[in-house]
Amino acid sequence: MKRTMKTLLLLVAVVAAALLFSGCSSTQNVGVLDVNKVMTDSPKVKQFQDQLNTKGKELSDQLEKDKPNISAEEFQKRQEAAYNEFLKMKQDMEGQIDTSIKQTLEQVAKDKKMSIVLYKNGVAQGGTDITDEVISKLQ
Repeated sequence: MKRTMKTLLLLVAVVAAALLFSGCSSTQNVGVLDVNKVMTDSPKVKQFQDQLNTKGKELSDQLEKDKPNISAEEFQKRQEAAYNEFLKMKQDMEGQIDTSIKQTLEQVAKDKKMSIVLYKNGVAQGGTDITDEVISKLQ
């Protein structure tokens, strides 16, 4: 009985060691993405930001133009409506940006055969920085 138990424990230890070493020896390409850099350097993101700024200015200008001709209560209502319209547009654009970044990131990771992509702010060292490639393909 003791011999069977020792043999079983030895077998389990050998299998565990084999799994551990095979997992450690496999090469995995790890990509690193700096999302902040993508958000500041990408022409596509800048285009969305410009559109949002233009819409915000249009709404603000229209409110200022109408202000002398409407009551304070009506101005307050229009201001809230304009703000809500601006927020909705901002959320839509953020969703579009997020989708574009994810699609581009997936394509770059696939092209570079990367099994893992991490955000740069969570990585102390290591990995291949793919930020510039994502920015260039995001257009």
